Amino acid sequence: MGEPLRIAILAHSTNPRGGVVHALALGEALVALGHEAVVHAPDPSGSGFFRRAACPVTSVAARPVSGSTVELVRIRIEDYLRHFASPAACDYDVFHAQDAISGNALATLARRRLIPGFVRTVHHVDLFSDPQLAYWHDRAIFDATALLCVSSLWQGALTRDYGLDALNVGNGVDTGAFGPAPGEGDAALRAHWGLGDGPVLLSVGGFEERKNTLAIIEAFARLRGERPDAQLLVVGGASLLDHSGYQARCRAALDRNGLTLGPGRAVVETGPVPQAAMPAFYRLADALVFPSLREGFGLCVLEAMASGTPTLVSDRPPFTEYLTTGDTVFVDPEDEGAILEGLRAILEPSLRGRLARAGIAVAEAHSWRACAEKHESAYAALAARKQEMSDA
Repeated sequence: MGEPLRIAILAHSTNPRGGVVHALALGEALVALGHEAVVHAPDPSGSGFFRRAACPVTSVAARPVSGSTVELVRIRIEDYLRHFASPAACDYDVFHAQDAISGNALATLARRRLIPGFVRTVHHVDLFSDPQLAYWHDRAIFDATALLCVSSLWQGALTRDYGLDALNVGNGVDTGAFGPAPGEGDAALRAHWGLGDGPVLLSVGGFEERKNTLAIIEAFARLRGERPDAQLLVVGGASLLDHSGYQARCRAALDRNGLTLGPGRAVVETGPVPQAAMPAFYRLADALVFPSLREGFGLCVLEAMASGTPTLVSDRPPFTEYLTTGDTVFVDPEDEGAILEGLRAILEPSLRGRLARAGIAVAEAHSWRACAEKHESAYAALAARKQEMSDA
């Protein structure tokens, strides 16, 4: 490690989304390496981040928003600009955006010469039909001083579609927080949500299109014909985007298939949950079902594996970058029949045991410390730019 740096890491929210989980874990790993890393996020509720962190955090004062997604993004950018309005507030060696909201705020600060530039992690590339959202999305990529990504899939997309180079820093998992040993609260959590003897199939991310929830529901409905005690446990779902239309389609699919919704029912929807409960949810599940249509990396896959829970994932990048057929059950996410076959396979006792052992080994190979160390070269180059700007 070079000189210790003061690093401001900016996330879009205090909720447990992948980019925010990544930001907090990265901040903690950087602090362990000797840097001063402070994770920031807009916090309209004033309740702080979804979990306690072993690194400094700052809740950015944020106004409540009840309008459109465009209005929400605009106000969150303004919230960040108001927070970093003075040179004193910008007294960091490095600014690092984890998303388009913070990336646009930092791009404006750079143009105002309050900061020399910024690092941007592109967790995944989105396509927006709204021209303003599309502009903000691309500006946060093109205006960055250095680009990082978490998988080769998106590294290639940035090169192919934007003509830009990015460093792949990967992801990690905290094997101290996520593990297979039963916890004191596991039984209480099972009772609270009415989880039976199973099998319990876990879906993380709520009812969301890119999580492929509709296909999961259809495959699960057919599995219930064979395994009438099976339950689908849908955890999480905190998002800045409006998924109400897709959620209505999911509920219609549940009704059409005769699947009841609620604690102790065929489908259990928890909504957002405390991060402290997630390790128990993974342990209580017989499998994580994650045939996602588009992911930056899929952090919940590593978390499930660290917990000793077998996983079912899409047979496409980024999953195929860090998993093999010996580690997981791969399925075509656009084929409900293939998902059903995958569910049948992952519930076979002999395969479950093998996948559980393989998954723990995969998780142990992905440390947040190694991820943080990959950031240091980009940080050092940006810190040098700040020094040059100060000397000018």
